[in-house]
Amino acid sequence: MARHIARRDPRAHWVLLLLGLVLLLAALTVDGLVTGLAGGSGSARADASAGPAVPKEVATGGPVLRLDRDRPASRTMPDRTVALTFDDGPDPRWTPQVLDVLRRHDARATFFVVGARVNEHPELVRRILAEGHEIGSHSFTHADLGAAPDWRRDLELSLTRKAVAAATGREVTLLRPPFSSQPSALTGPEYAALRAAAGTGHVTVLADRDTKDWWRPGVPAIVEAATPERGRGAVVLMHDGGGDRAQTVAALDRLLPGLTRQGYRFTTVSEGIDAPASMVPAGGGSRLSGHALRWTQVGAGWIAGAMDLLLGIALVLGVARLAVQVCCAQVHVRRVRRPRRVPPTVTAPVSVIVPAYNEAANIAATVRSLVASDYPALEVIVVDDGSSDDTAGIVERLGLRGVRVIRQANAGKPAALNTGIRAARADLLVLVDGDTVFQPDTVHRLVQGFADPTVGAVSGNTKVANRRRLLGRWQHLEYVIGFNLDRRMYDVLECMPTIPGAIGAFRREVLFAVGGVPSDTLAEDTDLTMKVLRAGWRVVYEEAAIAWTEAPSSLRQLWRQRYRWCYGTMQAMWKHRHALRERGAGGKLGRRGLPYLTVFQVVLPLTAPAVDVYAVYGLLFLPWSTLVLAWAGLLLLQTVTAAYALRLDRERPGPLWSLPFQQLIYRQLMYLVVVQSVVTALIGNRLRWQRMVRTGEAAALVGAQGRPPR
Repeated sequence: MARHIARRDPRAHWVLLLLGLVLLLAALTVDGLVTGLAGGSGSARADASAGPAVPKEVATGGPVLRLDRDRPASRTMPDRTVALTFDDGPDPRWTPQVLDVLRRHDARATFFVVGARVNEHPELVRRILAEGHEIGSHSFTHADLGAAPDWRRDLELSLTRKAVAAATGREVTLLRPPFSSQPSALTGPEYAALRAAAGTGHVTVLADRDTKDWWRPGVPAIVEAATPERGRGAVVLMHDGGGDRAQTVAALDRLLPGLTRQGYRFTTVSEGIDAPASMVPAGGGSRLSGHALRWTQVGAGWIAGAMDLLLGIALVLGVARLAVQVCCAQVHVRRVRRPRRVPPTVTAPVSVIVPAYNEAANIAATVRSLVASDYPALEVIVVDDGSSDDTAGIVERLGLRGVRVIRQANAGKPAALNTGIRAARADLLVLVDGDTVFQPDTVHRLVQGFADPTVGAVSGNTKVANRRRLLGRWQHLEYVIGFNLDRRMYDVLECMPTIPGAIGAFRREVLFAVGGVPSDTLAEDTDLTMKVLRAGWRVVYEEAAIAWTEAPSSLRQLWRQRYRWCYGTMQAMWKHRHALRERGAGGKLGRRGLPYLTVFQVVLPLTAPAVDVYAVYGLLFLPWSTLVLAWAGLLLLQTVTAAYALRLDRERPGPLWSLPFQQLIYRQLMYLVVVQSVVTALIGNRLRWQRMVRTGEAAALVGAQGRPPR
């Protein structure tokens, strides 16, 4: 209704939001890949029949394989030479213990590191080298190279080289494929992957003795599995990461002195086969790429941690909010339905003011419902705010007693309300939207709160009339669950921030004292209610005073309505921010109502897009059973809450079936409205009034008794 000069709504932020969500998903994906690492030398293996056959000389040969030539070549350890190898590290707990044991026994070993863990603990990799040991690659995320596509295999090896280069200034050439064991256990796909890896300069190191320490079979079993037969040399496979390695450390401390007494020496793989040092100096590009990789991984970890914290806070706040709502609702029900004393009946004259702009579709039903009220002393004032349709003429032709029509040039809804307030004869005023239909007892129930002289205004119970379609059902649930549960809580806590424009009653003296209906925000109903509270008056909620309103019937109209509501509410919150420091009713608004609105209507909705991205991340990395249970638990909690709210409002539970679908479309629309409103406010745009096109559905659905058909 109001005329505002406005610039075009901002749109560039949608591109930035989409880009930010994509980057968030990428960061969470990186963190999911590098934190969901497994370990061990056993796994579900790729189909052995796929890929090329493993040559006999490989399957029966030594554990060190060079596969970059036409014919594969293998090497074994000399007699009484043991190359201890440790997979899945570095681990901040177990790798230092393994290194301590090796140093105590003057032994050398080869550590096949996971690239992602190198980025987490580069200092351990540097310690490994400083103490004379050798480093090889165990892929970046402990991936099954035989089952991975070519691009993934190449990426795993390349990223690991870069990670080691950043940590040590050197590049690795030795490779121990994850889930591998002895040459005889190689499958066709694994052999093909190793041949491809040889093309990038990697030498494969398998094992003669697989201790299977990742099974934790016991210290004696690990020692026995690691001991070569009859003085032969061996490459021994053990683990310093990927799980509890206490048995490995204990077995190592027993194995080393025992084999030393038998004349064994402990060397790196390269020293054991008398080969040149396997690690080569890294180029500047590799080191730079490695540092960038590490900080990317670290940043992804920070983001994932922040998301975990955000979800935890949101969950705690949501549960706390629900608990407070339910407790306050119970208190409100006892107070209203079982009062300790029956207050005197209010029968003072009432003036009902109906501002109307192009309300031809509903205005006749609205006025008829008001005139049909069973309240004894009632006048109806319809203020036509320069309508371009026949709104005023329709009311005048009704010829109803006690109804006045005032015409004025279009000046906006606040101005129309103020015109009606000045023209009203009664001391109790009811403000009603032009698309709202009252029940016969609505006015009577609404004004009974004024029996308490400290009450300056009363909020009624707005219900959605056009609820037959899915969008209407969603709004009906929102009105009952969100709006009316909140209003019960606000009433108990004495910090009601909004009396809806569809139905509200005020003392005439209060409206004059606060300067009438304000026009400097788009949520004039919220602004006015906050002014009443700050003037020292109580604002209460009357659940039995029911008004039926026409809700938006399309997503486009819903967007426009909620955009205006959200933007206007933020305007009002900012305008009344100083209530935080006030005493009395204003202070309760400032220290209870405003923080609640800030958290649950602004801050949490702004984080909702990130939560949805986290849900996509969960689909990728969490067990589906866990995800389904979590979603079902939240949905059950919402359903129970909705059923409770419907029961309080004496509504049927039928619309509950639409609740799961509400989470897929409606919820997203609501939080995107908040995003748009915040951006509009931050850049200083002035949002224009966006009026909803009325269809007359409310008038058509509401029957003769003022109730919609069920």
